[in-house]
Amino acid sequence: MAFCTQCGSQLAEQARFCPNCGAAAPGGPAAAVGAPFARSIEPLDYSVEGDNLQVIRVRLKPGQEVYAEAGKMVYKTANVSWETRMTGQTLGQKVLGALKRAFSGESLFMTFFRASSPGEVGFAGDYPGRVQVFDLAPGQSILAQRDSFVAAETSVQLSVALVKKIGAGLFGGEGFILQKLTGPGIVFIHGGGDFLSFDLQPGEVLHVDTGCIVAFDESVSYDIQFVGGIKTAIFGGEGLFLATLTGPGRVIIQSLTLEKLRRELVGSGRSSGDERGGLRAVTGLLGRDG
Repeated sequence: MAFCTQCGSQLAEQARFCPNCGAAAPGGPAAAVGAPFARSIEPLDYSVEGDNLQVIRVRLKPGQEVYAEAGKMVYKTANVSWETRMTGQTLGQKVLGALKRAFSGESLFMTFFRASSPGEVGFAGDYPGRVQVFDLAPGQSILAQRDSFVAAETSVQLSVALVKKIGAGLFGGEGFILQKLTGPGIVFIHGGGDFLSFDLQPGEVLHVDTGCIVAFDESVSYDIQFVGGIKTAIFGGEGLFLATLTGPGRVIIQSLTLEKLRRELVGSGRSSGDERGGLRAVTGLLGRDG
């Protein structure tokens, strides 16, 4: 049994359009580019286990299907079939969808997992961190950082969102591209370290290090602002810009960014918050020949 991805109304078998809102039926011949499949009437049975290297365990019922970013699978039972393919109804839709995913930092293909009898499949992120689960209502969207998507029900649409303001795009740490996930369905995303969640009221503002944003509601306004002073920018260890998130809506931030992890692994020899690091940068510029 299928449901409309826009208004949530129940659809008759082989329906091409929703009788309530007129939207194209999921997966039908009139579906839009990148449109998702119908959501199963059975709720998705899952659990997230572990601490800093969490694993998503999805227990599929017969006929249920999920899709994941290529390379995120950890294990599956033998009765769960898998297929790597592009999404879309036509060749043009498939190519366009693949290009959009490439711009958002994901691979060109998605891997689909389907159970013919009760089975299980597990997914995980690529580095130490946590998993955040969203149960999206029909038409509800969240924006997430690049590379954060792990897996979702096939009723969820994964697309690209362009940052509206050029300042946020140039200095926001995530570039112009964010991932947009639209319900209905369960979505799993991954970020570094531990998570903090904020429910912003209308007009309430939160300043965040540009790389620490994991995800936020589509209702949240996103922009970038200068730290405020040259001394703070040079010696504060936080860079020149901060992300400004304005409510209403939910915001999730992470304590460890992939960039910080890379910097520590290569042994840069200084902490990002060490004032001497900024001083060495200035003296190095002043003492450079030519």
